[in-house]
Amino acid sequence: MSILKKITKSKFAINVISYVAYWYIRLIKASTRWDLRGVETFYDNLEKYGSVIFVAWHGRAPMIPPFWDKRKKLKALVSPHRDGQLIAAILKKFGIGSIDGSTNENAKGAAVSIMKELKNGTTIAIIPDGPRGPSMTMSLSPVYYAQKAAIPVIGVTYSIKNSVIIEQSWDKMFVPKPFSKGICAVTEPFLIDKNASKEDLESYRLKIENALNNLTWQIDKELNMPYIPKGTLPKNKRKKVN
Repeated sequence: MSILKKITKSKFAINVISYVAYWYIRLIKASTRWDLRGVETFYDNLEKYGSVIFVAWHGRAPMIPPFWDKRKKLKALVSPHRDGQLIAAILKKFGIGSIDGSTNENAKGAAVSIMKELKNGTTIAIIPDGPRGPSMTMSLSPVYYAQKAAIPVIGVTYSIKNSVIIEQSWDKMFVPKPFSKGICAVTEPFLIDKNASKEDLESYRLKIENALNNLTWQIDKELNMPYIPKGTLPKNKRKKVN
């Protein structure tokens, strides 16, 4: 059992860790010199459609919550497991709600909740490469929800200069340092044709994945951060080679 799993068995530990993470994220947000790109487009689409689905990679999600306008309704799809509950506790401190579910557990229940929230004007955040990976590889679920709700999918990413990259983690998580330079960027909106076939949906999925990856690689390059390829799996999901 990993150290994280051992620690997060305790609700007290989850509260302590989420508290520390919350204040560290706020410190990074406040001390970083940010270049915001495409944020106006994001909120223009939110105003036009009432809600959107935004996607972010697992390794680039922690710094997104403080950018959210708390006057708008937002809920994030999180894993029902302990690591997901830790994420939910952090999000709660930012005034962001959560929906328990993933691609392999409580998927039907999560789908019902998501569609209900979208109809009520709640934006939904999805980490489309988690919790199973491969990293920076998008699942089809955001495209499906967007088609059914007739709203766009928008990718959000960021990079921060001099960040430490946890190479041992499957998602190559960024751990930013205070008082640096950062870029938070948004992709173009992708509105899914209501009559799209399965093949068309896969094409949309790939377009969104490529747009988010290309944007991530672009801003990483601008800030002299190393290139991080896609396709890594969590250790417990990798196939053993005999």
